Amino acid sequence: MSAPAPTHAPAPAPARSAAAPTAAELLAFALRTAADPAVVDSLPLDPEGRTWIRLDGPGGSEAWLIGWPPGTGTGWHDHAESRGAFATARGRLTERSLAVRLPSEGWQSLELAPGVDRSRTLAAGAGRGFGEHHVHEVLNESTAEHAVSVHAYYPPLPLIRRYGRSGPVLTLEQVERPADWQ
Repeated sequence: MSAPAPTHAPAPAPARSAAAPTAAELLAFALRTAADPAVVDSLPLDPEGRTWIRLDGPGGSEAWLIGWPPGTGTGWHDHAESRGAFATARGRLTERSLAVRLPSEGWQSLELAPGVDRSRTLAAGAGRGFGEHHVHEVLNESTAEHAVSVHAYYPPLPLIRRYGRSGPVLTLEQVERPADWQ
């Protein structure tokens, strides 16, 4: 990954309550910000590695503007106890997810039951929200076009667990803390 660029504030948000933002509110923020050309154009794109800028999310949430070169992805991961949302600003992103809640700790490897895999493609202007413990991977499967997306999480990410996958077997490979990606 390339070094992060300076923080950029997104488009002004409508008034909000002091309550923690819901996944729907995070999605509304991601969609609104993804539609703001000034914010999207502020992201430097690298032809080989993902780039990102930290944004000010709603209600104390953590938010990111991320650039995806052709053929890049996140690998399988979760966001621990944070709920979240993301929206595609440019290009197309594919999300592969699991329709099952994994134990949050106490395991190293699990065999997934048949039928838990889900896949969706999100073109520019589309997004999705998700709850706590959501396991997924996000990919730019294009061979020629960069994608750009906006992501928001609440509470701010306490950690990210990264998984390896071989067929139905999911293996915990790494736990990252905020200092690893900021």
